[in-house]
Parts: sequence; C-alpha cells; structure tokens
Amino acid sequence: MTVLQEPGLLGMSADEAAARLASDGPNELPTARRRTLSRQAWEVMRQPMLLLLLGAGLVNFLLAEPLDGVTLLSFVVVVIGISIYQEHKTENALAALRDLSSPRALVVRDGTQVRVAGRDVVRGDVVLLTEGDRVPADAVVVDAVNLSVDESALTGESVPVRKAPAGSHDAAGGARRSTEGGTDAGEVSRMGRPGGDGTPWVFSGTLVVRGRGIAEVCHTGADTELGRIGSALREIAPARTPLQREVDRLVRVIAVVGVVAAVTVVVLYGSTRGRWMEGLLAGIATAMAMLPEEFPVVLTVFLALGAWRISQKHVLTRRSAVIEALGSATVVCVDKTGTLTMNSMSVRQLVVGGSVHTLDGGPLPEAFHALAEFLALASPVDPFDPMDKAFREVADTQLAGSEHDHPDWELLREYPLCEDLLAMSHVWRSPDSSNYVVAAKGAPEAIADLCHLAPRQHAALMEDVRCATGSGQRVLAAARARFSDARPLPTEQHDFDFELLGLAALHDPVRPGVPQAVAECARAGVRTVMITGDYPGTALAVAREVGLDTDAGVITGPDLEAMSDDKLARRVSAVSVFARTVPEQKLRLVRALQATGEVVGMTGDGVNDAPALRAADIGIAMGARGTDVARESAALVLTDDDFTSIAAGIRQGRGIYANLRKAMAYILAVHVPIIGMSLVPLLVADWPLVLMPVQIAFLELIIDPACSIVFEAEEVDPTIMDQPPRRPGEPVFGRSVIAVSALQGLSVLAGVLGVYLWTLASDRPAEVVRSVTFTTLVAANLALILVNRSWRLSIGRTLRERRNAALPWVLGAAVVLLTALLTVPPLREAFDLGPVGLLDVAVAVVVGLAGVVWFEVYKVLSPR
Repeated sequence: MTVLQEPGLLGMSADEAAARLASDGPNELPTARRRTLSRQAWEVMRQPMLLLLLGAGLVNFLLAEPLDGVTLLSFVVVVIGISIYQEHKTENALAALRDLSSPRALVVRDGTQVRVAGRDVVRGDVVLLTEGDRVPADAVVVDAVNLSVDESALTGESVPVRKAPAGSHDAAGGARRSTEGGTDAGEVSRMGRPGGDGTPWVFSGTLVVRGRGIAEVCHTGADTELGRIGSALREIAPARTPLQREVDRLVRVIAVVGVVAAVTVVVLYGSTRGRWMEGLLAGIATAMAMLPEEFPVVLTVFLALGAWRISQKHVLTRRSAVIEALGSATVVCVDKTGTLTMNSMSVRQLVVGGSVHTLDGGPLPEAFHALAEFLALASPVDPFDPMDKAFREVADTQLAGSEHDHPDWELLREYPLCEDLLAMSHVWRSPDSSNYVVAAKGAPEAIADLCHLAPRQHAALMEDVRCATGSGQRVLAAARARFSDARPLPTEQHDFDFELLGLAALHDPVRPGVPQAVAECARAGVRTVMITGDYPGTALAVAREVGLDTDAGVITGPDLEAMSDDKLARRVSAVSVFARTVPEQKLRLVRALQATGEVVGMTGDGVNDAPALRAADIGIAMGARGTDVARESAALVLTDDDFTSIAAGIRQGRGIYANLRKAMAYILAVHVPIIGMSLVPLLVADWPLVLMPVQIAFLELIIDPACSIVFEAEEVDPTIMDQPPRRPGEPVFGRSVIAVSALQGLSVLAGVLGVYLWTLASDRPAEVVRSVTFTTLVAANLALILVNRSWRLSIGRTLRERRNAALPWVLGAAVVLLTALLTVPPLREAFDLGPVGLLDVAVAVVVGLAGVVWFEVYKVLSPR
C-alpha cells in the first residue's frame, strides 16, 4: 500500500483521550519540580541585600536596641514576600510560554483531524506525520508514502532511515493492524530499537525529513525511548544575552565600589567618632545604598513578562535575546502566501486553449470539465492545502453526478513534488478500464516540461500565464495521461505521455490590516520585503495592494542565481519583491542584506527554511502551518501566521526595551541621593546620620516594586513606531541615559541636602532633622517614578493618557506607610524619627517634587 487512506480513520474519541491523559499523565519528559515556598524564601535570603539587613539587625541587638532589630527583621520578611511574588509572576509567565511553544501534533479524534499540544498526545492516538514534523511519541507506522525519519538524536547516525507500514514489515515482532483498527496490545510492547531501514517504528523527538505517514502511538512521556535516555534530558544552560552581560558588568563594578565605600565609612566613622558598632551600621547602610541588586531582578522580570506580553500579540518568544533585537530590526522578509494573504484559495478562472472562463457561481461549460476533473484527481483525497481544497470544491459543485465524477476510482500511487520538478501526479485505476489514468498538476513550467510542448505551444502557455498573474492570481497547470496496467508503473513522472489540459488561476485575498501594518513598519524605519514562489506578475500585484515599494521592480529566483554576491548586495537594498524563488535562496538573501548593515527578520515554515531562520537576526516561524524544524530554528513563532502580528511584535518589543531602559534609568537616578545622604553626614563629626539600614530598607520597599512592577506594566508609547530602529549594539546605559539619570539623581540630592542643611541651621533635634530629610527623600523618590514613566510627555499628560494599574498601589502604599511612620509614635521611634509639623511636610514634599522639575522642561525642549 503506497497511498495514505486518511478519510477512513476514526482515531480515538475525545473522551477516551481525556481519560487516558488523566491516567497516564502528560506526554512530556520529566522536568524539575517547581521550588517550594521554603526553598524560594531560602534563595531570596541569600541575596546580598537581605544578608546586609540581617547583619544590621544583629548589630542592633548587640547595641541593646531590640526595637530596631525587630524592625529590620520584619523588613526582611516583607522583602522576601515581595521577591517571592515577583518570582512567582516570572515563573508563571515562563510556564505559560513553555505550554504555548511546546511541539504540536496533528491527531485524529472522532474522525476529525485536530492539532493538539504534544503533551496532550496519548497512547492509541492516530498521529499524522508530514515532512518537517517532530514525532511526538513512540509509535507504529500504519501507512506511509516515501516516509524517512532522521533518528540521529537517538542513534548518532546522520543518514535518515526509511519507514515502512507495519503491515509490510516482515521482521519478527513487527506491529500489525487489528481488525478493529488498532495495534495489538502484545505487539505494542515489542517495539524495536531506533535505527535500521524499512522498520515501522518511529520515536519521540525524531524528525520527519521526507514524505508523510500515519502512526499509532504506543508509548508517551517517560516511557518513550527518549525518556529512557538520561543524557537526553539534560538541558543546556542558555547563553547570556548582550544586555545581560552589560548588566552583569555594571553590577560587578558598582558592587566593588560599594564594598570599598562601606569599609571606608566604617573606618572613618569609628576613627572620628569612636563608636565602632554604630560605624558598622553606617557601613552596612552605605553598602545597602550602593548595592545594585535591582538590576538583575528587573532584567529577569522584564524579559520573562515581556515575552509573555508579546505572546498576547500572537508572537511566541523562544529566546529572550530577540526582545533586544526587535528594536533594531530594519528589514523584515516575509512569505506572501498565508502571511500577507489569507491562504484561503478560491479558483477564479479556468483557461483552456486560450479560452477563459470566470467562475461566478454559474454552471461550468463542458469545455472546462476535463480541466476541473483532473485538477481534483491530482489533489489529495482529503485535502489540507488551500489550493487542493479549492480544486476539490470546484469538482464537488460543478461535476457531482456527472461522468467526470469518480467516487469509485482507486488511487494507486502518488508522485510527490520535488525540487527538480514542481509538479505532482496521482495514478488512478478505473473499475471499467484496462489502463491507468494519471492526473498531474503543478507549476506551468513543470507541466510544460512533462508535456514536452513545442516552442510555439510553450510561448502561448506562458502568455496565458502572464495575463492571469498580472492581476495577482496564482496559476497552476494540469495534464493527463494513460498508462497500460500490463506494465509496472515507472519511477518518474517523465515516463508518462502527458497531454496539457489548461490553467487554473486562483485568488488569495490580502489579510485585513496588512497594508496598515506595512505602512506602520515603514514609518518605524523597517522595510518589508516579500519573497514568494509565485510569478513576478502575481508578486507585483500583491505587493502594490499591500503597499510595498515596487519602483525597483522584481528579482526572480533565476536572476538571483545568476547574480554575484556583490551585485546582489547592491540590488537587495532597493528591491522589495522577490519572485519564483526557492527556500534555499532565502539564506543568500539574508546574508546579502546583512552585508549591507541591515538587521534582518526572516519568516519561514518549511524544513528548507531552517538555515535562513537561524542565520537571520530575527528568525520568525509560522506556528499554524510551519514545521517543527522551522519553529525550533526560529527565535519567534507566529501563532496566527499573520504579518500584522509581526508588526505588533516589533511594536511590543520596542516598548519592552524602552520600559526596561526607563526602569534602569530610574534605578540609577534614585540611588544617587541615597548614596549621597549616606555619605555626606559623615563629613562633619556632629552631623546626625539620615539613612541607617532601617530607612534604606523602607526605601527599598518602594524602589523594588516601582522598578520591576510599575515600569514593566507601563503601556507602550503610541509614538514608538514613529522612531527609527535602535542601533545594533547600542547599550541600554548609553551616554544620554547615564547623563540624564545622573542629573536627575544629583538634582534630587541637591534638594534633599538643602532641606537637611535647612533643618540643621534651625537647631532641630537630630530625630526631626532625620524625619524632614527622609520625608523629602521619599517624596523625591515618588517624583522620580512619575517623571520617568515617559521621557516625552509631562507628568500630567502621562497620568491622563497612560493607564498603569500598578502605579496607584505603589504610590498609595508609600504615602500610607510614610504617614504612619511620621504619626504613629512606636513606628516613629523604631525608625529613629521625630515629630514634624505640617509646614515641615509641605517643604519636604515641595522640594522633593522640585528636584525633577528641570526634567519636565527638558521634555518640552527635547521631545525626542
């Protein structure tokens, strides 16, 4: 048997599959268990900031100040709670992404083909395998056409092995189909080992490299061959991204400086004031002020939750580094069919001998019946491809019940498409004929080759093709042949004597929103390049419809093949339409664009697209129609195969990076006054300290949620796509970012220091000086949050135009806690604060806000 008999398969019922999934568990390899609450708390407590808080609490107990010690330890509990909450959000986002990006499998349930997550495949499932699929579980092949599988992941042998249906496998122990349509239970347990040619067994994790087949699942999860190989379960730690390495370097530098400063403070305080234990507290406070523990936390939260937010735009992020690359993309190369267009084909015209018939719902003239008949015969019995569905629909509506309808014919053999001949043929046997009937369809050039057309006939055919493709239609040709059943079928299609029947022109409408998305990308400095296997006329017509630049014309696959690399690099910077290309040429286009300095995004769905997807700066695989190989080679996966999702992903990626930069800038800015007010009071022996560990711990309760929750939840700037792409390699801490952050921090420090000196000059008690100065610092902290939400809009406009669900909670909690510290005597005493009047609070708030006023003016003068 060489033909897939898909229509007769019923598969399992949905209820049976659900019951078996519940009893056997999901089809996935064992993974590390999620960490317990106690394990998470222990790992958080090992962070330097928490260790410093614990040390400060211990010192306070040694100084016979148990209230301060208890207060600091309570902060340890609160910080642990915040850290676990942030980590929980991050783990949930990553877990959801793993579920979304897990391999998919096409199974038959209740007689219907459905695509399910690989983890939901169960024993007994009937799985349909096609070229480029990952085998989801260990299974027995029950039907196949030219099926070959790469089992190198299990055997180490790089040569693919051929697979034969179980019924034709003559080795002992081969699985056989039972009369009920399943594999015998005794045979299931006797699955063979990987490797060997002509076996009926396929194994989880291996790759279908050719043909297609039907298999029945025997083992899932840990019971598969892959599940029994311990070494195959070890995950390779992902490499650090450029952004992560940049943050790592910054954290190391600041941490070293902080340790040196802390030691210096302890020595200075102890030697000038003679109180070494208090000096140790001051040193701990200095280290806490300078320790940049927020940077790695923010980076982790932003990348994890950012990937989740992008997934809401139908774009799965398989590698976090791509979020950095999205903001630098300058060119996006996309396939036409299914990405720019709907991939829902309908036959618009039939062409026979120069006569054209437009299908408008009326009856089909007799002269076109043979063409419609053989287009359907050359298509799969149960079509999945939109073009095949369109041909079947014409035959079902126009030829049903006529002499051109053949429900009783038997399909004997299929000759698939290949790279050398873009045509396929089906061989049929009629019950009342002694000859085989052969139906072929494919690219007009390929069919012309099969029919051995004379030059004049070939020219006439190509003129018909040119006329049909000029309006954006896709054109295929059909042919027929007869072959005596007394002879064995040939190995190649060329051995048949084909007769040309005519052409079929199909229309594939442009997806809604694509012209707007192309225009949005153009405004953002991202050029859209269309790559298609269609004719130049079709490609140009669709390109004009979606708004691509067609002034430079079109480059065809043969033209591209004849160009040198230098000439292609010159042409590719202007040409936006490539037609009659093959997948292998995508890689050359990627390299040519990169040679001109472009940051390239490339879409693909087939096995042959994998090299281009890996070579591109942003590989984008199709989730709905793409192969597993393409998805594994790509950095992004479109779950809806829609170009508008690419534009949305670029917009969201730019927004994530912009918010990350604002969060990092805020962290730099807010630490300047904290460090300053930790060090300045040490310059004069009788000046009271403002920031002790307990005060810095309170500030951290504001800083941590602000930088990781508030800024992450910030809406994407509506003008983000009106800005040019970010330069490749541009650091998040560029000169302008560092300069603005430093100026923000220094201006806030000047205001806080001014209030400190003002209260000192008015002979206030040390506790009151600390209260007013600390209130100013908290107010300035909140002002920095508000001013950094947008580097373009004023605080007022940002509050009106940008919704941020986390902002009111963070601001409200800070105000409530600060009010409690200033008005509740036990809390005030625990924080070494004194009573303040309304005038003091008003001065503190005004000065705190005034410290960032200059940046509001800067926004007006430099709106970019």
